[in-house]
Amino acid sequence: MSYDRDEEQSQDYLFKIVLIGDSAVGKSNLLARYARNEFHPNSKSTIGVEFQTQKLDIDGKEIKAQIWDTAGQERFRAVTSAYYRGAVGAVLVYDISRRQTFDSVGRWLNELQIHSDMNVVTILVGNKIDLKDAREVSTEEGKTLAETQGLFFMETSALDSSNVAAAFQTVVREIYNILSRKVFRSKEEKRNEKSSLSNGKTVILQAGTDETNNGGKRYWCCSS
Repeated sequence: MSYDRDEEQSQDYLFKIVLIGDSAVGKSNLLARYARNEFHPNSKSTIGVEFQTQKLDIDGKEIKAQIWDTAGQERFRAVTSAYYRGAVGAVLVYDISRRQTFDSVGRWLNELQIHSDMNVVTILVGNKIDLKDAREVSTEEGKTLAETQGLFFMETSALDSSNVAAAFQTVVREIYNILSRKVFRSKEEKRNEKSSLSNGKTVILQAGTDETNNGGKRYWCCSS
């Protein structure tokens, strides 16, 4: 992630967000719907890694979300370390019509924790809500798991666009909020440091972490 350090200029931010979850849960179609407003009903499993960049405007700042997509199949798991590196956001997807994909959520969360180099803002997404008659995972089950793990939660349909943009934007906005609080606190510390130095007092500088209301988790992403 990068941004212009000149406080007088408009700051640009680049956030890396990864799509994770079992194969065929609709990760690629979620990204296609969000980035290009496309849906491919006969799309095949993603081979390798690809990403799309979307721009958002938050508080007058241009935010670029670089969203990475890779296959969930075991034979492509060798890319995980590089795939997760530098990610500050994650969209963890399961298929509401296939319980086994919901049962895999814990494994994906564990992998995210192992391979990412920082705590990652994560949303749990139950996709394919258009398949109402085939539902195997209730909305309440998804909400309960998300609350237990301290995640955001949303159900989506890449087919009819339901909540797709909202899911990605929730992650981007939370990352931005965390960064904004960190930058604000850093400025306050600098002001306090200058004040203390001018008064001839000893200044002790300590590294800290960000706390959010998202399940009480600590985030140490977004270094300024």
